[in-house]
Amino acid sequence: MRIFDAHFHIIDFDFPIIENQGYIPPSYVVEDYQKETANFNIKGGAIVSGSFQGFDQNYLLKALKKLGPAFCGVTQLPYTVTDDEILHLHNNGARALRFNIQRGGSEDLSKLDSFARRVYDLVGWHSELYIDAKHLPEITSTIEALPAISIDHLGLSEEGLPHLLKLVEKGVHVKATGFGRVELDVKNALQSIYNVNPDALMFGTDLPSTRAKRPFEYADIETIQQLFDEQAADKILYKNAQQWYRV
Repeated sequence: MRIFDAHFHIIDFDFPIIENQGYIPPSYVVEDYQKETANFNIKGGAIVSGSFQGFDQNYLLKALKKLGPAFCGVTQLPYTVTDDEILHLHNNGARALRFNIQRGGSEDLSKLDSFARRVYDLVGWHSELYIDAKHLPEITSTIEALPAISIDHLGLSEEGLPHLLKLVEKGVHVKATGFGRVELDVKNALQSIYNVNPDALMFGTDLPSTRAKRPFEYADIETIQQLFDEQAADKILYKNAQQWYRV
């Protein structure tokens, strides 16, 4: 099966790393990622900026240059960023704006509506939310009105799944990632989301699985292959994300 890895991290200590909630991640450079995924049929992917990277863009630009044009970046930016800076990032492979509600390190959620619209209108980026889906009702009306949004890690919690599914009905995409960090029935969540919108799920390895109770393992891919037929699995593992990121 071909894979578009819609969610992984590169951690390069040649660039600023910020302690977050008492946590400092391990080094995980492009070569580590390539070695760990060498036996997977990875055709592209999205490097996601973590809480511990704040607003640093230089690590991302270096990693994208190394990985090549099949890969793109999901970045965290301050609200004060200029249009020229956004355009520069876009021209070098960035394709989405991240709001990290769960861990911090990104712009405040109060800026979601105007900032998400701004990057979408300027360069066509969607915005990604790392948030426990049980908190989605507080911002549902905002999300429903925005042009393009995705939610990380299946929304994290069983309590949040019904709220997540309501947004999936409205066109919100969901990262099928972090199976070892969520507090929900992964198989039920995958099937429920797919049944609501077959285009919504986007698989990612979540490597190197920072702070996860269980790191990514190949069985996570096999879970998708076992739950879905070949055509559906291809959508989840490759096609949905490849089209969403337009890489």
